[in-house]
Order: sequence, then structure tokens, then C-alpha cells
Amino acid sequence: MDEVVSQILEKQVLSAAKAVEDKLDEEIAALDRLDPDDIEALRERRIQQMRRAAERRAKWRALGHGEYTEVPEKEFFSIAKASERLVCHFYRDNWPCKVVDKHLSALAKQHVETRFVKVHAEKAPFLTEKLRIVVLPTLAIVKNAKVEDYVVGFDELGGKDDFSTEDLEERLARSQVVFLDGEGSAHASKQAAAATKRSVRQSGTGDSSDSE
Repeated sequence: MDEVVSQILEKQVLSAAKAVEDKLDEEIAALDRLDPDDIEALRERRIQQMRRAAERRAKWRALGHGEYTEVPEKEFFSIAKASERLVCHFYRDNWPCKVVDKHLSALAKQHVETRFVKVHAEKAPFLTEKLRIVVLPTLAIVKNAKVEDYVVGFDELGGKDDFSTEDLEERLARSQVVFLDGEGSAHASKQAAAATKRSVRQSGTGDSSDSE
């Protein structure tokens, strides 16, 4: 019975590998068919994409993206209107809020597509009442000037203060206020580091087999 299962699995793996190989062959063949004009058009399109991405980043940074800053209550609504994606930390001066500060400071630098700010809850009575902020820390997730979600306390982050920046990043990504595959994301950096490790390990294995 085990042998039959093994044979079935082997056939499935070989079939999947063949499909991937066929797909790669198609892509290589398509590249081979490109004439110089097609290649130049692809190059120009890529340059335009890079230019637009640079312009977006410049616009975001001009709005305060890339930094984690404190804002007064009266500026909250204008900030929410200016940025398509906003994470606002309602805090007071205590340890749990300082833990959140640490992670948001890192995420602000990694996710330039999103604005990260904090508001001192006790200095913003109108705002905390309007947004029904009761437990601190609370993260208000704002998209297109509307509060769409909240992360309240640490319940969704394991219930303790030892959660990682990646844990918080993934929670914010579920609300689509940050993008995991965005430039500089902690998640993407972790994947790149893992890929580099694998590459180095494989390279090392290759070197040792050659020496033998």
C-alpha cells in the first residue's frame, strides 16, 4: 500500500515539475521571439514604472510618511484626508504603549505607503469619544479618511507584550493598510534573507561536492 501511495506521489511531483518546466520554456521562447523594438518598449515601460514609483514615494514622504510622529487632536482629520492609508496609535505614557511605539517606529520606515502617527488619548477627549477609544493602546486603521478597523490591546497579537514587528505587520496587512510585498516590508526582508541563506547554503554544498 505504501509503495502505491509513493508511486502516486512521485507521479504528481513529476507532473507538477513538468508543468513548471513547460511554463519556463514558453517564457524563454517568448523572450527569444522579441525583436529590438519590443525589448526597447519593455525597457521604456519599466523606466516609466520606476519613475512613477519614485514620484509616489516622494509624495508620501512630503506628507510625513516614513516617520512615526505624534500629532495633536486638531490635525487628525486633515492628516487622515491627506493620506490614503493611516495607522493612528492612541496611547498614554505606559509600558504597553511604549512596546507599540517601538514596533510602529520600525514599520513606519519599512512601509512608506502608509502614514504612522500617534495621539495622546488624554489630550484628545473629543477624538477618543468620537472614535470610541476605550482600551489603550488602540490602533485606529484609517483608509480613505474612514476608520475601518481597530487593533485593541494585544489580544490579536498573542495576548502578551513579546509579539514581533512581523506579527503586528501581518495584522495590519490583514486590514490592507500595509502591503506585505511592499518595498522594505519586514515580511519581504525576512523572505529575502531566507532566500539568501538558502542560496549561500546551496552554494556551499556545491563547492564541497566539487572539491571532492
